[in-house]
Amino acid sequence: MEWLTLIQKCFFFGLAATGFAILFAVPARTLLPVFIMGALGGITKFILLHYHFNIIVSTLVGSAVIGFLSIPFAHFRHAPPAIFAIPAVIPMVPGVLAYKMMSGLIVLASDANPALHTAMLADTVHYGLQVMFILISLAVGVELPLLITRKQSAKGLIKRSAYKDLA
Repeated sequence: MEWLTLIQKCFFFGLAATGFAILFAVPARTLLPVFIMGALGGITKFILLHYHFNIIVSTLVGSAVIGFLSIPFAHFRHAPPAIFAIPAVIPMVPGVLAYKMMSGLIVLASDANPALHTAMLADTVHYGLQVMFILISLAVGVELPLLITRKQSAKGLIKRSAYKDLA
């Protein structure tokens, strides 16, 4: 694996995440953290795929990196973690596999040759299951760190202690 390829992948993963962040109209102060998180999550997935890990496991680890990084960035920039995590994880959505699944479904619906149906059906189901499990791993990878490190905010503690004083 060449360093230039890694730097190039980092840049384009971060650029895609920043593009989605701009599309979702997130505050401008959150764009640099979204770039960093998108680059690190995407390069984690790329490195794991390079070392022959499964695409579902690689996506889960990459999205977990994004989920864990969203917490300190949220505290640092005073914004909800979802503002950082969602645009950073969207470039990992499996668009090519979803396209292959949909084109297989279209061929299956329009082709009347039963000899081709078995192979096409197997490919279509394979792509569809990969898309489904990758999307599940994206959701779990982003939300699991948020659930593990969930804490109550200081504002909630102050309000609760004020109610205790009144009672």
